[in-house]
Amino acid sequence: MEKRGLRVRRNLHANPRDSNIVRDMTSFKSDFLNVLSERGFIHQCTDAEALDTLASAGPITGYIGYDATASSLHAGHLVQIMLLYWLQKTGNKPIVLMGGGTTKVGDPTFKDTQRPLLTDEQIQSNMNGIKSVFNSFLTFGDGATDAIMVNNDDWLSGFGYIEFLRTFGTHFTINRMLTFDSVKLRLEREQPMTFLEFNYMLMQAVDFRELNSTYNCVLQMGGSDQWGNIVNGVELTRRLNQKAAFGLTTPLLTTASGAKMGKTVGGAVWLNADALSPYDYWQYWRNTEDADVGKFMRLFTDLPMDEIRRLEALQGAEINEAKKILADAATRMVHGEAAAATARDTAQKAFEQGTRLVSNVVEMDWQQGQEFTYRTPEALAAKAFNLSIKDAKRSIANNEIKINGEHPATDKLYKRSEVNAEDAAFVLQRGKKTVLVKPV
Repeated sequence: MEKRGLRVRRNLHANPRDSNIVRDMTSFKSDFLNVLSERGFIHQCTDAEALDTLASAGPITGYIGYDATASSLHAGHLVQIMLLYWLQKTGNKPIVLMGGGTTKVGDPTFKDTQRPLLTDEQIQSNMNGIKSVFNSFLTFGDGATDAIMVNNDDWLSGFGYIEFLRTFGTHFTINRMLTFDSVKLRLEREQPMTFLEFNYMLMQAVDFRELNSTYNCVLQMGGSDQWGNIVNGVELTRRLNQKAAFGLTTPLLTTASGAKMGKTVGGAVWLNADALSPYDYWQYWRNTEDADVGKFMRLFTDLPMDEIRRLEALQGAEINEAKKILADAATRMVHGEAAAATARDTAQKAFEQGTRLVSNVVEMDWQQGQEFTYRTPEALAAKAFNLSIKDAKRSIANNEIKINGEHPATDKLYKRSEVNAEDAAFVLQRGKKTVLVKPV
């Protein structure tokens, strides 16, 4: 891995509680921190010099946790996923921690209200949906630097209440917990915080200690909003295990116009193909603002830095070619080479030929041979656009959806034979999006 002699500036914390120490360093010794620094991933790090020394001496193990609050991760999670990607690429071992236990509580960080409590079945279903995306970024196995995936419910749900309090509660003070932004800001806004949520930071700290004990994991990574929780884990691990432990966070990421990363007018930019088609995913990156092209290439692709510097320097209409390369590379990371190529070809044909653009094709169960089995328009719309029946019905009532070129009446019923003959499917349109629903 090539080392760059860049002069970078970042927070380096000899003590996890100290957030004011800032130094200049010419470069790191380890490939891992050099790559993260050059690509813009580093915001805060506890005792970065010691971590750099450890990482340069041989493989280290690091982890990031993902709560199962939805059935797919979205583009806002990509920075953290790429941290694990580069951790492994530079010869280290990543751990993907599924939050089967912490999801039962819900992370209160910078939330005004408590997250909805999910059932065990919902959490498991969400975890099943989330797991698949990591296969696109990481190599899993039993080797020294192969990734592993673990579930914190395996140890958190095994603690008795008194045991948990006696083992870990004595290492946290209410005084200090109240100073963390995740708590302080909620209270300043006079929004209630339940005792259940207040325990989240203890549970996350216990995760780090457990992974350190079992897998010799020395590094927890996350977004800047997780700094307080990560510091707690570092301190608890050092205190109880008497072993090295470090934390690293990434900057808060927004677009050049100030929009939140991973969100669009249409909703979240999901990573799973069944939640957002590869074509729509490709288009999200193709529509990147000019000022963000270089930054997004650094963070969300594995393109070489020399190539990124060349592309981000393009001006005028040429920057659009750089955006296509960004969209290709970002889509390839998640959906693979074939899906990225298909998405680009589809976009090119639609632009040049003015053809109808089909963003997705979905299948809908239909009793085989039952010509007069009926489907409501809201059922078709819900299937096509991944909506609830309630939202689909509302969109139809507001004339936002067309089926086979017409706005359907709310009481309309569709027979299987009413498919568009050319497509052998129902053609549903919502805004600029067209989806084919094939009865099977």
